[in-house]
Amino acid sequence: MPKLFMVLGYVIFFWSNENNPLEPVHVHVAKGVPGPNATKIWITEKGGCIIANNNSRIPDRVLSVIVEVIEARSREIIDKWADTFGKISFYC
Repeated sequence: MPKLFMVLGYVIFFWSNENNPLEPVHVHVAKGVPGPNATKIWITEKGGCIIANNNSRIPDRVLSVIVEVIEARSREIIDKWADTFGKISFYC
């Protein structure tokens, strides 16, 4: 599980078994220890974010801040995805 960074006590990460070439670039967000109910956020080709789900029920105000940080660091995330999985595709 590649951990990318932390925001407000939430870990931003990839699952290491997500080597599906059809899966778009995305991150998972969880408080403390990552788990199967982590929130999933797709990264767009232009560096924006689309919330796929908020399974970990992050409060809206906190999630907004997390999304802003992810967007600001989207190039870093995309580069790390390419290094980790080798292929890049985008949701949009």
